[in-house]
Amino acid sequence: MLSSDKLRIDGQPGYVLHSYAYRETSLVVETFTRNHGRVAMIARGARRPKSSLRGSLLSFQPLQLSWFGKNELRTLHQAEWQGGLPHLHGMALICGFYLNELLLKLLIRDDPHESLFAYYEETLRNLVHTEEHATVLRRFEKVLLQELGYGLVLDRDCGNGQTIRLQGRYHYMIEQGPREAESSSDGVQLHGKTLLDMACDDYTDPVTQQQSKLLMRTLINHYLGDQTLHTRQLLKDLQQL
Repeated sequence: MLSSDKLRIDGQPGYVLHSYAYRETSLVVETFTRNHGRVAMIARGARRPKSSLRGSLLSFQPLQLSWFGKNELRTLHQAEWQGGLPHLHGMALICGFYLNELLLKLLIRDDPHESLFAYYEETLRNLVHTEEHATVLRRFEKVLLQELGYGLVLDRDCGNGQTIRLQGRYHYMIEQGPREAESSSDGVQLHGKTLLDMACDDYTDPVTQQQSKLLMRTLINHYLGDQTLHTRQLLKDLQQL
């Protein structure tokens, strides 16, 4: 809740996206919170052995966060672990870091995204309980772009307005949508079936898996601009082992 001085937030659900050392004993913690979006905070003394914050600021674990301040970098007052979410391991852990890096680089600070927060929690649970990690990532990427106002057009040809044909061949034009393929067309090449599968979140077809991965990578690269996703390269390297 918001206290009377309008500078303090108490008991806000949130997750740690990233943290790094600050001065001798503190941390800067980037968080994703339910009602306040991405918030950066200083956790003073969090690196001291006896700090109450030392064991709480873990990624992928639900927290109740309290902070104060009005500057871009707030001061973390309390972080209470809520439990109830199994720890990520192996490939699921790397996928979790990928989600966090997307949020860090695509969300602006102090911009609430309550439905995206809820879907992020759901996605973490899905990563724990499935081996279909690529499917989980494609669904999250699609929801993230939708939440940011970059929703994909998947059911109609943006050139003529017609419904996507199952057997059709298309090029996906960034910030426009799919157009029936022509020899001179730019954009990512996709089967009509891939577009229709993505529209209903069905990634069981191997061709859909391959083409949807290429499409989402192209779109996300566009919206990232000059920023690089380090976890994407890590995932690529691991898959080549």
